Amino acid sequence: MSATIAEKIASVRASIRRRDPDQKEFLQAVDEVFESLTPVFEKDPKYVEVFERLVEPERQIVFRVPWIDDKGVQRVNRGYRVQMSSALGPYKGGLRFHPTVNLSVIKFLAFEQTFKNSLTTLMMGAGKGGSDFDPRGLSDREVMAFCQSFMTELYRHIGADTDVPAGDINVGGREIGYLFGQYKRIANNFTGVLTGKDLRWGGSLIRPEATGYGCVYFAQNYLAHKGDSLKDKRCLVSGSGNVAQYTAEKLLQLGAIPLTFSDSSGYVLEPNGFTQEQIEHVMELKNVKRVRVSEYCAFSETAQYFPGKKPWEVPADLAFPSATQNEIDEDDAKVLVANGVHGVFEGANMPSTNEAIEVYKGASVMFGPAKAANAGGVAVSGLEMAQNSQRLQWSREEVDSQLEKIMKDIFDNSLAASQTYNLKDDIQAGANIAGFLKVADSMISQGCV
Repeated sequence: MSATIAEKIASVRASIRRRDPDQKEFLQAVDEVFESLTPVFEKDPKYVEVFERLVEPERQIVFRVPWIDDKGVQRVNRGYRVQMSSALGPYKGGLRFHPTVNLSVIKFLAFEQTFKNSLTTLMMGAGKGGSDFDPRGLSDREVMAFCQSFMTELYRHIGADTDVPAGDINVGGREIGYLFGQYKRIANNFTGVLTGKDLRWGGSLIRPEATGYGCVYFAQNYLAHKGDSLKDKRCLVSGSGNVAQYTAEKLLQLGAIPLTFSDSSGYVLEPNGFTQEQIEHVMELKNVKRVRVSEYCAFSETAQYFPGKKPWEVPADLAFPSATQNEIDEDDAKVLVANGVHGVFEGANMPSTNEAIEVYKGASVMFGPAKAANAGGVAVSGLEMAQNSQRLQWSREEVDSQLEKIMKDIFDNSLAASQTYNLKDDIQAGANIAGFLKVADSMISQGCV
């Protein structure tokens, strides 16, 4: 690398850190991508300036969300929408309702979404939003009151050809319904402004399953590249929400053995693997009763519950972190490797710290980064947008077939990019490079805007 290029890269990195010194999640995400793109910058320095522009969101919206609880007491939360990039299409990305949400978290998610949406090959820009609102333990009426207040501000910033939000942590079918109803009421417009909708009013088949199914399809492609398969692989799954549930279901369908589910209280282990009936019981506990995963033990005589622990201590072949960001740190990664795990495929967004990723690479562990491995959810959201535009609903088989093809294309394109830049089969770097170049070249074509 020439001194001039090195100086330019250093200057851009310093500028990003100077602008947002306290946004640790966002800076972590930027650093991870920056390192991967060094070969691109060396080959063509024009991309350094494009990256500097890309990391600054096109728009950041922060707003007050007041609402009244069941006791008649006023509550106030903070809402966010970061519209990161419209280079490839309307802003697209989920809404997260969780006490840990802040501007740094939403920016990191929007930044990751930019590469993920690019990799899907669909015409979608990138955005992300949410609130520090916690729906756990609240009544349906309280959740509805919050969602209606949230949408009363958000509606002016979104639209089917502008910005199309979806769900994320704690934003499922119930919340999407309340949000859509309020948008329709205010805008007097029935349009595909949200994805993840109910099938009866514009949703897509396979959408709830898409992130989990897609992650397993990605793993299947990676294993096939290595001359292996999912058959009889013992798999650790963290989380117990939508992504974890359908990751386990698809693993079972493809001959693997899902061993665990978890939540913030601990993890539950089925030593011989979960059956379909047992997975469906976890779904009922989490989606209907909304209780802790520990309640599963009342249903199964073989289950073991480990309070306050993570599932990474269980010997296995593959791991599918599907809970939240930074759930696997350096020490966890070392435990995984020591227990025989030779493949990690990220269902959650950025669940591995940068130090954990270095451990994977040092041990030659197959690594499917989130922006590639969990792109199935937004891919089917894009297919839902297409169906809404056509006023049609495709069959389950058609959507699943499209999803499987998209995940294969993502793996193939990531592998091709890594090989083009002499990085062998570094899928993490390849995904970053492939996703970035499509966005960057589009930004160059559209001018300095």
